[in-house]
Amino acid sequence: MNPSVELSAVMSLGTRGEEARAKVIARCGGLQQALATGALPKQLNLTLSEALVLGLLKQGVRKYLAIFGHGSTDLGEVLRVYTEAGVTQVFNFRNEVEMAHAGTALAWAWREPCAVVTSIGPGALQAMSGSLAAACNGVGLYHIYGDETTWGEGYNMQQIPKPQQQLYGQMTALMGQSYVLHTPEALRDALRRGTQCVHHPVKAGPFYLLLPINTQPQVIHDLQLEALPEALQAPRTAVADVDLLKQAAQALRSHPRIVIKVGGGGRAFAESLRELAELCGAAVVVSPGSTGVLPDAHPQYMHVGGSKGSISGNHAMAHATLLLAIGTRAVCQSDCSGVGYPLVEQVININGDLADLAHYNRTLALQGDIGSVVAQLVAALEGVPDEQSKARAAWLDSCNISKVAWKAFLRERQTTPPLFDEVWQRPVLTQPAAIKIVCDFAREVQAIKFFDAGDVQANGFQTVEDDAPGQTYTETGASYMGFATCAVTAAGMASTQQYPIAFTGDGSFMMNPQALISAVQHGARGTIVVFDNRRMAAISSLQHAQYGQDFRTNDSVAVDYVQMASSVKGVLAVWGGEDAASLQQALQTAHRHAGLALIHVPVYAGERPEGGLGAYGSWNVGNWCDDVQRRYLATLI
Repeated sequence: MNPSVELSAVMSLGTRGEEARAKVIARCGGLQQALATGALPKQLNLTLSEALVLGLLKQGVRKYLAIFGHGSTDLGEVLRVYTEAGVTQVFNFRNEVEMAHAGTALAWAWREPCAVVTSIGPGALQAMSGSLAAACNGVGLYHIYGDETTWGEGYNMQQIPKPQQQLYGQMTALMGQSYVLHTPEALRDALRRGTQCVHHPVKAGPFYLLLPINTQPQVIHDLQLEALPEALQAPRTAVADVDLLKQAAQALRSHPRIVIKVGGGGRAFAESLRELAELCGAAVVVSPGSTGVLPDAHPQYMHVGGSKGSISGNHAMAHATLLLAIGTRAVCQSDCSGVGYPLVEQVININGDLADLAHYNRTLALQGDIGSVVAQLVAALEGVPDEQSKARAAWLDSCNISKVAWKAFLRERQTTPPLFDEVWQRPVLTQPAAIKIVCDFAREVQAIKFFDAGDVQANGFQTVEDDAPGQTYTETGASYMGFATCAVTAAGMASTQQYPIAFTGDGSFMMNPQALISAVQHGARGTIVVFDNRRMAAISSLQHAQYGQDFRTNDSVAVDYVQMASSVKGVLAVWGGEDAASLQQALQTAHRHAGLALIHVPVYAGERPEGGLGAYGSWNVGNWCDDVQRRYLATLI
């Protein structure tokens, strides 16, 4: 093609111009390369839809998860052109909640930037609902929704039927950061705010871009492409107050019983945290989503602590005199609704978020990048004599006694033979035994584990024996039923290959069974294990613990999940059986399959204690509230 003709095509408006520009970007290997070589003019007349795609491309977003509707046809057309040119990828879905979960998993577990696209109305509301998982777990990605037109010519179909402006924008702003592109020329500001949210170094989250139907095809004249913001790269920050670091080091050296509580923010700093823990002789307890920050067998690792917790994790929390909180939001189940540290007299908190940093009383607040601050604290500790080395050795000995007890208890429960179940009317595996079998298999094949909400999730984070972060993803921030099933689909969209296994209950699986179709459509290879106890076992057990009986947490309808999943072409569905050997064989069969597999495992639900792993903490729920709140008033921190 003649260069002058090509440049003219690139600069023209309409579909022909979009196609020419997309081909130039693809041929040059990216937007930045096309601009740097002059193959693409730096100043163009572009529709808002195309400008948005180019702006997100500049921030590394090439993958779009989409359910198009009348509220997103123009954006859809631009994505068609750019996808056919090989610049972007679009993955279509059937349900917006499912799509939001898959996007969260792609950004979280595979670290790939992406955007979720829906239409206006119910679709946008469903996607926003699903985005709660990303918001609660600090996962950054774009959510792009259609919106009502800006001229106010009358009600738009599927808008909220109320005479008030930008209601969807107001709703999304409550969930996180939101921007209504009422004016196309505001795109630069929208993308700047977007990257500050999606790529936030401490509390990333979903950023909601609302695209009114009529502004999508509007032309932005003389748009300077190089002025569109790139992805935020925030500098690492450290503590400037040397005296404060000395105070923290002195406190760590003077207290005999130290517990380090690691939240989700600490996952990325496992090596530094291990050095700190070993230097100050602390017991390390994790939140459900932070397993693996220390290897499971490390003598200072005490497992999960909190309202579900473990014998060893809750022992360390209950008897420590100093709490070193690292990257934690102090969620109710993680710190027993504020009463998990009854003897703690002093807190040192390392966090980048000011509100989380100042959550506890009596806090020495070390604000900044966790890795940088931990390194500073390690350096400060090396210059302070240890006043409590003998007492601290005794402390770790007592913690290890509780860890030995926890491990023995786990072995007992995980090797419990099948129990007779009233619903199944035959002996079936207990959930701890079945989950342990699948976890062991995941370790053997180096699979990434995704845990769904409910009883499977609780027994799961008590069971896992991770040696590094990233081996398990348990969506405890929102406990959104159906997340794990949908997360498997992300394996088919990711650029790197890692085999996923979803651990899900029958209730969670039925929230998003259409994920089977999406996973096949997008070439995901992985396994979904459905632990079927025919009830909401987590709530049943809570009702029994609080009120002595369960109520309306199950039904009488049996579902053949093997037959259901087999109806989707490309899915290998396997019966998991009722004993360990059968389940192990089913896992091997599923793993040999070139695509998506599902295993249906019946599990015990009942009042026999050996059917679960128990609870070891407190929680401000139901008829426990008075006791927990009374103790909270008496807690120093």
